[in-house]
Amino acid sequence: MPLTRERLVPFIVAVALFMENMDSTVIATALPAIAADIGTSPIELKLAVTSYLLALAIFIPVSGWMADRFGARTIFRTAIVVFVAGSVLCAVSGALWHFVLARFLQGMGGAMMSPVGRLVLIRAVDKSKLVDAMALVTLPALIGPLLGPPLGGFLTTYASWHWIFFINVPIGIIGFVLVTKFVDNVKAEVPDPFDTVGMALVALGIGGLAFGSTVISVRVVPLAASLTLLAVGAAATFAYVLYARRAPAPVIDLSLLALPTFRAGVAGGFVFRVGAGALPFLMPLLLQIGFGMTPFESGMVTFATAFGAMVMKTLVPRILRRFGFRATMSVNALLAAGTIAACGLFVPGTPVWVMIAVLLTGGLFRSLQFTSVNTIAFADVEPRRMSRATSLASVSQQLSVSTGVTVGALALETAMAVRGDAALTAAAFPPAFATIGLIAAASLIFFLRMPADAGAELARHRSGQD
Repeated sequence: MPLTRERLVPFIVAVALFMENMDSTVIATALPAIAADIGTSPIELKLAVTSYLLALAIFIPVSGWMADRFGARTIFRTAIVVFVAGSVLCAVSGALWHFVLARFLQGMGGAMMSPVGRLVLIRAVDKSKLVDAMALVTLPALIGPLLGPPLGGFLTTYASWHWIFFINVPIGIIGFVLVTKFVDNVKAEVPDPFDTVGMALVALGIGGLAFGSTVISVRVVPLAASLTLLAVGAAATFAYVLYARRAPAPVIDLSLLALPTFRAGVAGGFVFRVGAGALPFLMPLLLQIGFGMTPFESGMVTFATAFGAMVMKTLVPRILRRFGFRATMSVNALLAAGTIAACGLFVPGTPVWVMIAVLLTGGLFRSLQFTSVNTIAFADVEPRRMSRATSLASVSQQLSVSTGVTVGALALETAMAVRGDAALTAAAFPPAFATIGLIAAASLIFFLRMPADAGAELARHRSGQD
């Protein structure tokens, strides 16, 4: 039985993460080719990236309640079907808005897959073994980013970008079968009532702020419409904060942020991911548009990041046991941020092995940080609040990546405007990488404020060893 609950379940959850992670890295490599085919610019195609992440952020809050109400297995299987359907629609899209809407549907499926899978994992594994389980579940999931860039580049260069979405069909079928056979349909004995008002306010708030900030510089959307979205989003967010204080079971439980470890994992993780989340968007553009590489050549360079992350996953538990969460996350935030900013030093004549070395090193540091923030967030959460905690953590994670893409694109557009460039060139990228590197480094503030013994039970670390 221990083998089933602590080894088998994490790998089953990883199938969903594999599909999501491979899809996001594949599309990043293919963005320039997709943009050219459907008649838009790569920067405007950020709408497709943001719409996917936006759907995740909006629908993740309800996923925890749905799992409690209808059962984890039911929601997990439904999520896989919706995600695969969105993938097929992406493949047959012929215009920007068709593609954006198809990606939004994909995001709805992904919104249910990731947090429900995490909830299944947390409920199946003893807290003292959670670090090992988190590293285990993300290890096979990292095969997606490892294969994504070279596979996406190969298909885009030698076949067609459409095929990068069709590959989700067989993976989805495998995931559906595994979930049906091995995942228990766990439900809450007495699920909380659905927070309709809170869900409406969250959807308006996240949707307005995230989408409004993304389209404000896109020519196809009037400026007045963008400003209206931002205003509605800000008002709805403020209204939700007031509402959540008196709601008995809010869809996003902001009171969890009173826990120091949860606050560090979610708020600090948000700031760090804003910087790190822009990297997969910026790097393929730099290599393909700035340096003239083919999608396949670009993918062969950027996959070094995922390889470094995969190597680090086996070392994370050991590092956390030796140094503890606070020391590890504080020092590593600066190291990871430095490797992000270092990408801005790449020029057309930079040797490929140097770029691979920087990306590989960055993958190591970012992997350590991601696993740490994902784990420390749940160190002090009570079992009865775990469903809400996973929802809030997942919303924050997806919204941070969406914000990172928006910030990265804005930095590029600003650099182009300052230089007076009509087209995107390699010269616009150094300020963008410097900006996202500084943002990632700013997460240090949250990690330093954690208690010295934060997460000691999870890492099996004694603070006296610091």
